[in-house]
Amino acid sequence: MKALRIHAGPAARAHIAAEGLRPQDVRTIPGAAGGPKGLLLGPIDRYLFGDWLARSQQPVDLVGASIGAWRLANACLNDSQAAFTQFEQGYIHQHFDLPPGQKRPSARQLSTQFGEGLKSFYGGRSAEVLGHSRYRLHVITSRGRHILGREGRARTPVGYLGAFLTNSVHRRSLGAWLERVVFSTPGAALPFGTRDFRTRQVDLVDANFELALQASCSIPFMLEAVHDIPGAPPGAYWDGGITDYHLHLDYANRDGIVLYPHFQQAVVPGWLDKGLRWRHRPTGFLDRMVVLAPDPEWVRRLPNGKLPDRNDFLHYANDLPGRIKAWSTAAQAAQQLADEFAQWLDQGCSPDDVRAL
Repeated sequence: MKALRIHAGPAARAHIAAEGLRPQDVRTIPGAAGGPKGLLLGPIDRYLFGDWLARSQQPVDLVGASIGAWRLANACLNDSQAAFTQFEQGYIHQHFDLPPGQKRPSARQLSTQFGEGLKSFYGGRSAEVLGHSRYRLHVITSRGRHILGREGRARTPVGYLGAFLTNSVHRRSLGAWLERVVFSTPGAALPFGTRDFRTRQVDLVDANFELALQASCSIPFMLEAVHDIPGAPPGAYWDGGITDYHLHLDYANRDGIVLYPHFQQAVVPGWLDKGLRWRHRPTGFLDRMVVLAPDPEWVRRLPNGKLPDRNDFLHYANDLPGRIKAWSTAAQAAQQLADEFAQWLDQGCSPDDVRAL
């Protein structure tokens, strides 16, 4: 059965109907938070950055949160194909050695191991990412304000409870608790508007590169916040997905395409909006967006009938080989997504295959 669904906003659908989809049309590529779900996007990443986009020359903004930021940083390395493969295998095979009597790793243990992994992966290579001739990386983090300005045993849960309650009334009220801080390739303008949410931009440099990536992946209560990142305002920095789960942003390009390899059709604004279904609908922000997503029926044929997710760590518990097998099977099956996208492009980008976003 078909694996890939292509969805597009109204302006993007009109563009495809008139001109098809060419690599030179792409101006922005987002990368969503979502943990292990991102494993399904490996084959598409390798095709896009290793083949298709290489046929064009225009600058492209890469906007990522959490695992999406890590994926897109890999795209900026000299050998992105090898980086994507190394990242996929490392993510699938990750495990945590627990002391006797401990059922799950502590936030400190996870943060320490994750930080060491980033240093091992990117050690001495940040210049490759920041100096890429075409790709401009934007790493999104969530910086705590007021009570969330520092992590603490009492203040963090109280702060996030307040954030949850006020966000459920109005998304912009989340800005009283957290702000979006974007670490960008020096000199790169933000490729999206910021009137929706309190935002700061900071240069992404060698001194803060790994810390910014770690902060963007630091899920509250699971990992520790990253404090006082060099070059950025002081405070506690958490997962960029809290403010921007699926990068539902006011993309500024008016003449190109936002190409979005995603693991679902809906582009959810913030992590706290996951349960607020009325915020999952498209808005004018996404008019020029093309989403590449797996068909839900195809997903049901994957191991356990779903995408890989963090609950698998609990489901498989000490059965490391079982989880590795399930995740490897899903990642290998995802090659069909890349193959179908390449075929659609090669056969002329039929607009009949494009669904409304």
